Amino acid sequence: MPLPSVVDDFITLLFPRQCLGCSGVLARGEAFICTDCRAQLPYTDYHRLPEAENPLARRFWGKVPVQHALSYLRFLRRGRVQHLLHQLKYQNQPEVGRVLGHWYGHELAQHTSLSTDLDLIVPVPLHPRKLAKRGYNQSDSFAEGLAESLQRPWQAEALRRVEHTSSQTRKNRMQRWENVAEVFEVVNPAEVTGKHVLVVDDVLTTGATLEACALVVLAAGARTVSIATIACADR
Repeated sequence: MPLPSVVDDFITLLFPRQCLGCSGVLARGEAFICTDCRAQLPYTDYHRLPEAENPLARRFWGKVPVQHALSYLRFLRRGRVQHLLHQLKYQNQPEVGRVLGHWYGHELAQHTSLSTDLDLIVPVPLHPRKLAKRGYNQSDSFAEGLAESLQRPWQAEALRRVEHTSSQTRKNRMQRWENVAEVFEVVNPAEVTGKHVLVVDDVLTTGATLEACALVVLAAGARTVSIATIACADR
C-alpha cells in the first residue's frame, strides 16, 4: 500500500471523518456526505419535467419570466437536508455547497440545456456585514460547484446587496417581498447584458429573494434568467 494511503488511514483511525448529513463515519472514498445519505436525500427531479409541469416554475408565473426554475432537494424540517444546510450556513462547512453543486450540475448537464446555453452563474449576495460575520457566502460555494460541473463561468460579485434586510425566517410572502424589494443591484451591467444568467441561492421558500434578484438582472439587460437552489420548501 502506498505510504500516503497508510498515513491517511492512520489519521482517519485517530480522527474519523464524519458525514455532514448524518454524522456517521465516512468510508474511504467518501467526501463530506456519505453514500447512504446521498441515496436517501429527497430529490425533486424538477429538471426532468417540462417547464409547464414544473411546480416550482409556477411560483414565478406572472411575477418574473424565468426560463428554468430548479431546485435540487426538498427541504424537510429535522431531516438530512436541514442538517446539511445548517452545516453549510452556520458551521463553517462551505464544502457542502460545492459537493451538492457538483452533483446537481452533473444532473443538469444531462437533462437540461444549461451546459450549452447558459452564459453566467451568479449567487444571491449577502450584505457585507453578514458576509464579514460568517466569513463566506453559502451561495457562492453552490455556484462554484455548479459552474465546475456545467463548465460555465460564475461571478461571485455580479450582484450586490445595497440594504441590510432583517431575517426572512418568520415573515409571510408579502413581508418577505417588502423586505427584499429594491435591495439588490447589478454591479456591472455589461457582465449580464445579452446573457442567459442563472441566479442561485441556498433555499427557496416564497421565492421573494430570487424574484427580486431576477428582476434586477433582467432590468440590467440580461437576455433571459433562470434560478436554481439547493433546496425548496413546500408551500
